[in-house]
Amino acid sequence: MAYRPVSAAPHVLPPSPPVAEPETLYDRHGVLVVRVGDVVVKAHQPDREYGIPFLDRIELATTLPHIVLGPLGPPLDVDGRLVTVSLYGEPVDPQEELPWEDGARLLAALHAVPVPADAPSWGRPTRVARLVARLGNGPAEDVVRRAFATLPAWIRGEADEPPGEVECLIHGDWHLGQMVCAPGRQWRLIDIEDLGKGAPAWDLARPAALYSAGVLHPEEWDRFLGAYRAAGGPAVPAEGDPWTALDVPARSLAIQIAATCVISAVKDERPLDGPEQAVVDACARICRAGDAA
Repeated sequence: MAYRPVSAAPHVLPPSPPVAEPETLYDRHGVLVVRVGDVVVKAHQPDREYGIPFLDRIELATTLPHIVLGPLGPPLDVDGRLVTVSLYGEPVDPQEELPWEDGARLLAALHAVPVPADAPSWGRPTRVARLVARLGNGPAEDVVRRAFATLPAWIRGEADEPPGEVECLIHGDWHLGQMVCAPGRQWRLIDIEDLGKGAPAWDLARPAALYSAGVLHPEEWDRFLGAYRAAGGPAVPAEGDPWTALDVPARSLAIQIAATCVISAVKDERPLDGPEQAVVDACARICRAGDAA
């Protein structure tokens, strides 16, 4: 981060700015996010591969200031951890009306950006396979594994991704926690670890999965989907059944979320809570719906 030099008379030093107290914003799943004044310092997951593609994602984010609030510069190595620094933005307040329409419009705007020839691929479906591989033994684990077996072979890591998908720039891990209100009261996307080219339906997959599981209220889903369509988003048909495009991404995210919930509950030695059990129940319905594609 650059600072402007301060001119001062000889032997006269400018007053030191007050040092802001660090505030932990997030500390889960190997990710630590700390606010210090007007910036946010993020230590990324230690078990993920970053390298050149992550540098490309940071560079890509700098071309999208009207959509993305990305890192202020290249990542740092701090005691072997990859760390980035970004401007602070106010997160979504769950006590206020949730900004589903703003999120939908941001995604539609991102999906409308021409894809640069050198844009990295998002590569996100591999995460569901990694999480399922970490499951232990038990009834909930068995349900999630059976649901995973119904996914297409390319998502299970057993075949190459089929060609023909229309690619856009996508966020790759969108949910309301990936939005902040930046200076000027403008909503922006954050967390660019998966930013790149991919099928835009994957950006709608998490809310679609939660809606299918009964966790997201139908009115909120309608607000989100309606705003996305009104903004010309290409992930789903402008009219008619959206699930022709959303089925596989939504099933994949339901299984991914369920696996995460089960792993977390086992680690904390506690039963699944209501929403967690709902996504496991959604996996049971996926099992009953059909065999592997």
